[in-house]
Amino acid sequence: MAEPRFAPNRRMILNAFSMNCVSHIQQGLWVRADSRQTEYLQLEPWMELARIAEAGCLDSLFLADVVGLYDNYQGSADTSFRQAVQVPVNDPMLLIPAMATVTQQLGFAFTSSVLQAHPFTFARQLSTLDHLTKGRIAWNVVTSYLPNAGNNLGFDGLPDHEERYARAEEYLEVVYKLCEGSWSDDAVIINRSEGVYADPRKVRQINHRGPRYEVQGPHLSEPSPQRTPVLFQAGMSTRGRDFASSNAECIFVVTPTSGVATLRKDFEKRLNSKNRSISEVKFIGGVAPIVGGTEKEAIDKKNDYLEQLSVEGGLVHMSGNTGVDLGEIDPSTPLDGFNTERVQGLIKNLIDSAPPGTRTFGDLIRSNLAGAWLVGSDEQVANELQNRFDAGLDGFNLTYSVTPGTFVDFIDGVIPILQKRGLAQSEYAPGTFREKLFGYPRLPLSHPATVHRQL
Repeated sequence: MAEPRFAPNRRMILNAFSMNCVSHIQQGLWVRADSRQTEYLQLEPWMELARIAEAGCLDSLFLADVVGLYDNYQGSADTSFRQAVQVPVNDPMLLIPAMATVTQQLGFAFTSSVLQAHPFTFARQLSTLDHLTKGRIAWNVVTSYLPNAGNNLGFDGLPDHEERYARAEEYLEVVYKLCEGSWSDDAVIINRSEGVYADPRKVRQINHRGPRYEVQGPHLSEPSPQRTPVLFQAGMSTRGRDFASSNAECIFVVTPTSGVATLRKDFEKRLNSKNRSISEVKFIGGVAPIVGGTEKEAIDKKNDYLEQLSVEGGLVHMSGNTGVDLGEIDPSTPLDGFNTERVQGLIKNLIDSAPPGTRTFGDLIRSNLAGAWLVGSDEQVANELQNRFDAGLDGFNLTYSVTPGTFVDFIDGVIPILQKRGLAQSEYAPGTFREKLFGYPRLPLSHPATVHRQL
């Protein structure tokens, strides 16, 4: 297979990945004395994290979110509450203005489901944040996967997969019409002598009428620096890939390094079919770095974390992600002779790829919790990130084990090596978040949103 072709000035995108809750992905580690995640209700730790990320020249602080409970483990959400598995969880958007006040360049990406807010209201929130941050925001578009989210938001359970994506298509269409087309670029005049702020002839209603939304408009916010923020999306199903190929600028992917080239080729075909170029898209992987000055130091740190990882918390999280109640399986069940007929193929795949020494189902869950860990000395971690980058990933979301320690260790140890190799930025490019990532301020003309610029 031919090697992927990349731009000569390509660099690695690095985002600090967090969530406005006690326990995000590495379940159980919030109990550690060196974790500040139980302080998530206070602004100061978030402002500190933003300062740390900007000092390390990271591209953004990326905030995950859910709008429902992991409640299918043993038939209830009890363990979710006991172990704080993404609950309680607060709104990520409301953190951004505070973090923006203590930074000048760092981007802020947040997650919002197309189920949770009306697109008219949400478009105003987008524009407001884009104004307040001077163009430093991104929206991670999700369709939700937890049934409780659907029950919370006026649906009878979670809408089916196809309906969620159909809703997402229309939702984005409304947002595009409002953010891209409702106000002309020269609508705002601010003529004090004549007392005219905006030219009403250049502000338009959108008059959207669709199967799910009717929105007259116009957009209540004047044009923001990016108009539409940078668009992130994750979806590896066929429908999800089609949606991402139409709309996303940054796509989250889960694939082994050996599969990145094939994945890029698949997306390149999809993008070309929509008159978009693969150069307009960044592919972002996930990694949870555990670094030390030496390999032994990193391994010792990993082993310390393994002692406190919560198997039950991991079962709750995985049960919600797969829709299968893994509470029916005793964690002490030996893998040798394990009956996989009663669980989904995902579990069978985990068993088939279990590392040596994995003897019980609990061991399997613990190894899965640690599956994204990249453990090694500063240079070893930098080498592996470079391998994945050379294979075709454009960047990484950095998941913490403890916060802010994971990010501090990475920035202090790994970032200087990547910078010396010319892989990570040593200073920020000027402009908005989109300009920093792509070199242009607004969505390119090949993007479907731009057809609404002239209504």
